[in-house]
Amino acid sequence: MPTTFRPYDPDQMLLLPPSLRDWLPAGHLAEHVSDLVDGLDLSAFYERYEGDGRRKSPYEPRMMLKVLIYGYATGVCSSRGLARKLEEDVAFRVLAAGNFPSHRTLCEFRHRHLADFRRLFVSVVSLAREMGLANFGKLSIDGTKVRANASKRKAMSYGRMQEEEARLEGEIEALLSRAQETDAAEDARFGEAFRGDELPSELRRREQRLAAIQAAKARLEARARAADDARGREPGSTRNPKGGQPYKRAYGEPEAKAQDNFTDPESRIMKTSSEGFQQCYNAQVVVEGAHQLIVATEVSAQANDQGRLVPLLDAVAAAHGQRPATVLADAGYCNEADLVELEARGVDGHVALGREGKRAAVKDAAKHPATARMAAKLATAAGRAQYAERKWLSEAPNGWVKEVIGFRRYRNVPIMAVMRTL
Repeated sequence: MPTTFRPYDPDQMLLLPPSLRDWLPAGHLAEHVSDLVDGLDLSAFYERYEGDGRRKSPYEPRMMLKVLIYGYATGVCSSRGLARKLEEDVAFRVLAAGNFPSHRTLCEFRHRHLADFRRLFVSVVSLAREMGLANFGKLSIDGTKVRANASKRKAMSYGRMQEEEARLEGEIEALLSRAQETDAAEDARFGEAFRGDELPSELRRREQRLAAIQAAKARLEARARAADDARGREPGSTRNPKGGQPYKRAYGEPEAKAQDNFTDPESRIMKTSSEGFQQCYNAQVVVEGAHQLIVATEVSAQANDQGRLVPLLDAVAAAHGQRPATVLADAGYCNEADLVELEARGVDGHVALGREGKRAAVKDAAKHPATARMAAKLATAAGRAQYAERKWLSEAPNGWVKEVIGFRRYRNVPIMAVMRTL
């Protein structure tokens, strides 16, 4: 008896148009994103279009937001990738409802509303708090390295810059001399009316390279001067204001190993957990203790986490008006000044003093009393149990962002310039 297959006719026309929502299973993430955006105050996104009338007919901001948020939540961060998904992916087509904005339109919408996106993030967290999904009583803080949109092979040390600058200046001088000699020879051979004064393309490339190196040197020297000023150094002096051995380098002169990247000057070489040293930024996240929601973020070009604990708590208070009762953080955030500040604010901090499994000893308890008190707290069973929650509170969201969503590299160059506009 022959097998009877289910009907299959790719050319079959539909008598009535189907409902787009029927294309998705019940409870799909796209439905949650759509309902969430519909419930938010989006007046800031519409204000920019007031007065345009029908002349430009821009895309509906609500639709654009749904596409962008769903794309980022599923690991599609590229504007070109989003444009492809709008043509190929059912969930994206449902959210766009028959609209197909180009990749350039999506990119311009995101750039135009960067500050509005930040306020939208705060609104989402506030909504979660009202629904009982966010609890600011306990916060966990962690940093993770995110690759910059630049290669570490496009970086050069200050010492190498000095060598390259001298070499290029010599080559340019030689090329100029050769060009002048060639012009004189051609004038004698063909006459002065012959045009032979164009600079060689090789010279133009060397001049461009030299200009890039000189600009990078200037950036490194500016950073060195700023760092010396912060240390209290006096211009023209090698004296160490904190005592100890005098400086070997002059005021404002970078270390020979100090590097600058030609593609993204604001990024830095940082050690990552799995890829060795790479051109990166240090992304900081603050996670609440109820449902692991990220309630505050920060991006810096500082490889370590020192000094970021208190500013991150201030960012939470400024954005959400909430102050935690308990804060968890690893050893990267530990310093006497911040521990004293936590105690002054009445925050029950659990900040590691060293790597896990190694009990760190306080060298001078008299000079570091807050650190000594923290060591005593973490030595108790209750303190260890409290600190142990940090692993699954703050490290899990970082793992989700990197492994599930696939966000391991910033697309914007430079990212710090973008963050300063928010």
